[in-house]
Amino acid sequence: MAAPQKKDPNKYSKNANIQADTPVKTIISFGGMVLLLIGLIGIAMEFFKDDGWLKNALSWLFDSSTHMMFIPVIVFILWLLNRWMSSAAKGEKKKSGDLPMYIMMILGAFYVFRIATTGGF
Repeated sequence: MAAPQKKDPNKYSKNANIQADTPVKTIISFGGMVLLLIGLIGIAMEFFKDDGWLKNALSWLFDSSTHMMFIPVIVFILWLLNRWMSSAAKGEKKKSGDLPMYIMMILGAFYVFRIATTGGF
């Protein structure tokens, strides 16, 4: 029979020096999240409106067999992007994985500017 394992009474002592975020960091994070969501909404509206980007791209892609030859190239480029942004090891985190988030935040800032100047997406 195995001996019972001893419980460490101070197993959370390593977390004693963790500090909470400041209110400024919290506000900045919330603002980034709002920009990200506005960017996602703006892109979704551009993709799925009646004469949107998705309809135009798919109609161009399936217009002729010559254009359809770009499908493997597009898949290969998307695969390369995935390999570039994914981490090699399970515990690692690459900085390039944050790139889509920053792009969405920039698009969110663009759509906020567009809403402020024109009144709509």
